[in-house]
Amino acid sequence: MGTGERGADLGRSRLPLPPCHRPEWTEQVARVPYQELAIAAAAWRDQYAIAPADRDDHRLVLLAIDVQNTFCLPDFELFVGGRSGRGAIDDSRRLCEFVYHNLPHLTAIVPTLDTHGALQIFHPHFWCDRDGNPPAPMTQIDAAAVESGQWQVNPAIAAALGTTPDDLARHGLHYVKTLEQAGKFPLTIWPYHSMLGGVGHALVAAFEAACFFHAIARHSPTRFDLKGDHPLTEHYSALGPEVAIAADGAPLGLANKRLLDYLLEFDAIAIAGQAKSHCVAWTIADLLARIQAIDPALAGRVYLLEDCMSPVVVPGIVDFSDAAEAAFAQFAAAGMHRVRSTDPPETWPGWGDR
Repeated sequence: MGTGERGADLGRSRLPLPPCHRPEWTEQVARVPYQELAIAAAAWRDQYAIAPADRDDHRLVLLAIDVQNTFCLPDFELFVGGRSGRGAIDDSRRLCEFVYHNLPHLTAIVPTLDTHGALQIFHPHFWCDRDGNPPAPMTQIDAAAVESGQWQVNPAIAAALGTTPDDLARHGLHYVKTLEQAGKFPLTIWPYHSMLGGVGHALVAAFEAACFFHAIARHSPTRFDLKGDHPLTEHYSALGPEVAIAADGAPLGLANKRLLDYLLEFDAIAIAGQAKSHCVAWTIADLLARIQAIDPALAGRVYLLEDCMSPVVVPGIVDFSDAAEAAFAQFAAAGMHRVRSTDPPETWPGWGDR
């Protein structure tokens, strides 16, 4: 069989996992050996006659949302265990396998990176009670709690954020009221997480390695997209902030039109990551809103890899599994496809129609 015939045959089959794949890295912090991986990826490309991504007839992009240590490793701040307790670990393993198995199909990978600093509206130091004590992680703050004085913004941080204590207080009340009026989750105080420059901010090592391997094998550089660094708003969605306008009318962030337009250039969009109930669901909701404004039929290009994502579950405190299921039922009703990473893309509903 010639290399051209072998390359064509790959369009109807899955590749094996390469020997360099380290599945244990879905549970560990590890240093990715880039030079070794580059050599291995080039040899893999030659062995299986994998064509450059720019030759793809049917272009597939993987949007991998926040596959970071802070969400995906059990010892880190916001591990997404789901109801099984191992959610993000198993999700990351399946996601890496999806990348390796489907290298000939996968045109591009877009990992988003939740990116934070210490003084942000959802971190404890932003708020305090009447005695000056910060809220505990997982505290939910609504408008009634702010209006009653149970919780107030921390006046000591106003200068660092370029404002006054009074203006910051007005923004705090405006923010929680805006969330309520929009029917969104109340403001949740999360543990400090995804801190820029920290180990928690990094991609899970196994997935980082898979992205790098893909970049070399397919001549397709990984397209990283950072989100969440504005101190005055949450940014669950990769495509826009939770609250876009401050109390004084100033913009807190805009829709990520650059990423939206990029995704819609592809024939198919696969979505995975963490957490299904929050950043994944919010991103898909924003993508769907954009699609419905352009052409509702475009929803048929979107494939949700449901075995590569898990909802937030904190036993005895919160369980967002049902909320995630309700959101995904709506996405499917709008024309998006709920699939599994183990299903070859060419078997997905509507694959190749465009």
